[in-house]
Parts: sequence; structure tokens; C-alpha cells
Amino acid sequence: MKNIGVSLSIALAYLREKKFSAALNVLLLALGVATIISLVLILTQAESRMNRDSAGIDLVIGAKGSPMQLVLSSVFQVDIPTGNVSIDEASQVIAEPAVKLAVPLALGDSYRGFRIVGTNPAYIGLYGGQLASGRLWDKPLEAVVGADAAKTTGLRIGSNFNGSHGLSDSGGANHDQAYTVVGVLAPTGSVLDRLIVTSVASVWVLHDHDSEQKPAPAQAAPSNQGHEGHDHSKGKEVTAYLVQYATPLAAISFPRFVNATSSMQAASPAMESARLFQLLGVGIAALKGFAAIMMLCAALGIFIGLMNALDERRADLALLRVLGAPPAVVVMVTLAQGLMVGLMGVILGLLLGHAGAEWIGQTYAESQRVAIGGRIWVVEEIWIVLAALGLALIASIIPAWRAYRDATPELLARR
Repeated sequence: MKNIGVSLSIALAYLREKKFSAALNVLLLALGVATIISLVLILTQAESRMNRDSAGIDLVIGAKGSPMQLVLSSVFQVDIPTGNVSIDEASQVIAEPAVKLAVPLALGDSYRGFRIVGTNPAYIGLYGGQLASGRLWDKPLEAVVGADAAKTTGLRIGSNFNGSHGLSDSGGANHDQAYTVVGVLAPTGSVLDRLIVTSVASVWVLHDHDSEQKPAPAQAAPSNQGHEGHDHSKGKEVTAYLVQYATPLAAISFPRFVNATSSMQAASPAMESARLFQLLGVGIAALKGFAAIMMLCAALGIFIGLMNALDERRADLALLRVLGAPPAVVVMVTLAQGLMVGLMGVILGLLLGHAGAEWIGQTYAESQRVAIGGRIWVVEEIWIVLAALGLALIASIIPAWRAYRDATPELLARR
């Protein structure tokens, strides 16, 4: 233990003497560690969030177009819908025995950047939503607000608000008729937290350009297919249906049936999510590669710094041997310098990585897109830390061996 203490003291003194070069190596290693950790945190949280948002949804049925766009707009609520589908046509498809549940979605409006989703109570059930206060809607123009939407907008039970045309943060012109908030949902950690949920009939009422048409009557509870208001929906349209299969075998034939026999398309959230991460994978791999190169450069800097220091301190190390220091002390001094730089780089990298993820999360939180942050820890960070420390150790091994070999009393005699 005494040798270790002496070695650490000497190593720390050497680093103070060369603080500028040591600081550069620490910063370079920290930037590499921070970049990889930020990417890991963001990807882990994004993938986890997407899995939660798509859990319990086997298929999305909507208008023809991009399958990924259909999934992003209907499941994750982050894109523009591909269009609307006729309820008359869709009713024949969702009546198939392969369908256990079909939840309608009517999109197109928002309030202060939060999407207003026309649907039925089964949609809230998909995410295990529970009321924190109030009740669910029982007639048109009544709405229930997700936890994040309520917190940001200040909407509470009894509040009235006018939705805006469009799904962008800025929105479009406001509707003349106002919604009344009748319930607020408890947090679920899913897309439901960022939504304002109402009945499909509410969306129809607001988008009906016939001034003589009266609001549709209150809708009944969803049937087995989860479709709302069949008796009053003839000729109407919705944006999409979220489908649960009756049997696992339906996944083989039902999407093909929808695409082949109707003007609609079927898209699998699981497949489109995998495709999305595959598309993003090239850019992410490039960023990780760049971060790895920075870490390797930091290790090279540690190696060069230690080798230069040995050339300058060969006499000092030999003097330590003359004063009675065992060879292990000489080796530990060199190794300690490299590991100290590595440890400082790792600690700074962890702080910067989590701070960066938190900053990105706060930036996205302002636009209600994806809930991510830097206040969590993931298992992959352990391997990143070990890799960084391993590089610092490897960079120190050759200089340590050279110090052990060269730090001999005879060196002083030759001088």
C-alpha cells in the first residue's frame, strides 16, 4: 500500500508539471466517451419509447402511401398522415375474423403543438391509461388531456380551448367551436401523455362545412372491432385504424389481404420501426466510429506523452532506484500517470455525455416529439468506461516497461 501511495503522489506531481498536455489528452478522451454515451442514451431511450408506443398494436391500416409515414403518424404521432380512408370500406376489412380489435384514429388538428386525436376509449386502453381526475368524454367536443399536454398547456377540468387546423407546432386557423376538458390522464410514459384525446364525432363536427348539420349524437362504447359510431358514420372518413390480431397466424395473411383487396394499405409497426433504425444505423455508426477514433487519438496522446516524459525523467527514475525504490514503484508511477488521465477523461466524458443527452432531450421536449434525457444510466456505459480505461492502460504498458528497463542506477554513473 505504501508503494502505491508513493507512486500516485509522484505520478500526480508529474501530471501537474505537464498539465497542459495532460489536459488536452483528458479532453480528447472525454469528447470520445461523451459522444458515444450520448448516442447510446438517446438510442436506448428512443427505442424503448417506440417499443412502448407500439406495444399491443399489430398493424396499422390507412391510406396508400409510405408505410413508414403511416406508422409514424398513427402510432408515434410524429409525421403527417398519408390521407383518410372511408369508414364504409374499412368496416368490411375490420369485420374479418382475423381482427380482434380495430381502434379508429381521426387526425388533423392540434392545440399549442399537441395533437388532438379523435378515437374511442379503447385507444386509451392500448397504453394502460388511467384517469388522474375527471371522466372520459360521453359526447362530441369533450376531451381528455394527456399528462404532459396538461402540464405544458395548463389545461384542467372545465377548461375550454379551440383546436387549430394542422399538426405543426404553429398550427393553422382555429376552429370556431371549443372543446371542453372533462378529464386528465395519469402519466403512462407513452405517446398518450403528449396527446389530447376526444371522440371521432368531435373531429367530424369541427370539419363539417355544412352549417346546417347538427352535432352527431353521443357515441356508444366501442364494439369488438373498436369502431365508434357505425350507425352515424355512413360516408365518413377516418385517418387510420390500429389493429390487434385475433390469432398470431393473422400476421401472415391479413396484411396481404388488406393491400390486395382494398384501396388501403397495411403497415406493421414492428417492421417499420426496424427499418427506421436500420436507416439511421449508417449515420449512427459513423458517429460512433468518429468517437472511437477520438478515443484512440487520446490513447495515442497518452502514449506519446508518457514516452516523452520518460526521456526527460530517466535520471529521476534512476535516482528513485538509488534511494531504494523497488522496480514496482517505477512501473506504477508510469501506469498511474496513464490511468489518471484515463480516469479523468472518463469522468468528464460521463458528465458531458449525460449533459448532452439531457440538453437534446430538453430541446425535443419543447416540440413534444420524443421524451429523452440524460438522467438515466444504461448497462452499455459500463463497457464504454472499461474500454476507455483499457485504452489508457494499454497506452501506458510500453512506457512502463521501458521505465522498468531504463531506470537503473548505472544510468546515473553514465551521466
